[in-house]
Amino acid sequence: MLEFLSSLQGIRCAFATLLLSVSVLPAVAADTSSRAAIFHTPSTVRKTVSIGGQAITYDVTVGHLPLIREDGTERAKVFFIAYTRTGVADPTKRPVTFSFNGGPGSSSVWLHLGTLGPRRVAMNDDGSPLPPPYKLVDNDQSWLDLTDLVFIDPVSTGFSRANDEKEARTFHGVQQDVESVGDFIHRWTSTNARWASPKFLIGESYGTTRASALSDHLQGRYGMFLNGVILVSAVLQFQTISFDDGNDLPFALFLPSYTATAWYHKKLSPTLLSMPLEEVVQRARQFAGGPYTLALMLGDGLQGAPRTQAVDSVVYYTGLDRLYVERTNLRPNIHRLTQELLRTEGKVVGRFDSRYTGIMTDPLSEWQERDPSYAPAVQGAYSTCINDYLRRELGVTTALPYEVLTGKVRPWDFSGATNEYLSVAPALRSAMASNPDLRVWVLNGYYDLATPFHAAEYTISHMGLPTALRPNVSMTYYNAGHMMYLLKSELVRMKDDAKRFFR
Repeated sequence: MLEFLSSLQGIRCAFATLLLSVSVLPAVAADTSSRAAIFHTPSTVRKTVSIGGQAITYDVTVGHLPLIREDGTERAKVFFIAYTRTGVADPTKRPVTFSFNGGPGSSSVWLHLGTLGPRRVAMNDDGSPLPPPYKLVDNDQSWLDLTDLVFIDPVSTGFSRANDEKEARTFHGVQQDVESVGDFIHRWTSTNARWASPKFLIGESYGTTRASALSDHLQGRYGMFLNGVILVSAVLQFQTISFDDGNDLPFALFLPSYTATAWYHKKLSPTLLSMPLEEVVQRARQFAGGPYTLALMLGDGLQGAPRTQAVDSVVYYTGLDRLYVERTNLRPNIHRLTQELLRTEGKVVGRFDSRYTGIMTDPLSEWQERDPSYAPAVQGAYSTCINDYLRRELGVTTALPYEVLTGKVRPWDFSGATNEYLSVAPALRSAMASNPDLRVWVLNGYYDLATPFHAAEYTISHMGLPTALRPNVSMTYYNAGHMMYLLKSELVRMKDDAKRFFR
């Protein structure tokens, strides 16, 4: 019986693969089986969008792609949305960019409907949300005129699911995730005959962790050499963002972002408020990397006048109350700072984007109650729009809920970094050393308190890149937060910077 079931499963997998190979055909009539009601056979819709005043016609293919073991059995079905420009004489000359977000546990919705895709969530130009019900608009800043786009939902996010949900945890870990997403990229590239195309990865947040590790994995496992890796709000070295006992590094690396936040909310001295943000941030960098780092390294040995001077400087660059800085022992934690900075005004500061503020419901709370730059700002709008877009505009039929940001992937397996902080910087360095033509673009938001820009700078400068490879890394900065594209002016700047990168 087991052999019979295994054979039957193999037949189903072979049939799914056959369907995938003709993914440009319209969706077939819905099957009455429960499996067909859950998984969507890839289907294609043709659309047109105006980008930069130019009409771009494209095909959007959406559905599940199976991940198959070498014995023919199915491991999982990964949901994807692929945009390919039509009328291209030679598709092998056209770049293709694979996109994903982070979490871990996030779908690809944020980069998809925020900046890259031909449709985006409608928001006010300052990044504030419109009232529900939310809607999509054509994205005249889409990157589709520069590159084809493939959005990937890792297993257990979006509509992607393990073949056996009891085995879903085998996908929920640093290395397991890299292998499964790498498997998808290999299969999609092969199925769609795009091996000869220039290939790029773009990830946001933990997606930058994934992209950096993938760059080396794709080369080593499949011999797939990339042209570029794009890191939006990067975290490659987790020691830089982990506020643990005995780890003073984040306090110094977050401080310039604290300064930018205090500057935005006018909590700094008149002298600093009179300066441009970039100059204020540069002064904070110099303090953080010099006197502040030395003060932190002294620990309890910092006493007397040097300690008083250090406290005064932290107050100067953060806008926090002096007694509060004293009580934190010069170490304001990000989750406390967001609750403390505007406490006297009864407001909480956003972590993903510190420009956003929310109402403080508990004036005595020590830790951030909620992140006003997530739930009110983007959660409802993006969840509503992706569900409406997939089901109404693209005709996706499935009984599954679309997991925008799920906790089902936790606990995430960090076993490869046991008793140490996860770092994928060595993997990115290895990929660049093996492929000297690989270019890396790091995008930073000044108001990002989740993955601060100075931590990214520190990580890149400590990668140990050979001198000849250092020009291959470029960094750009935006006057917004983790999702810098929420601000219309920065969405436009990102597109301008993307044009230069792809050229």
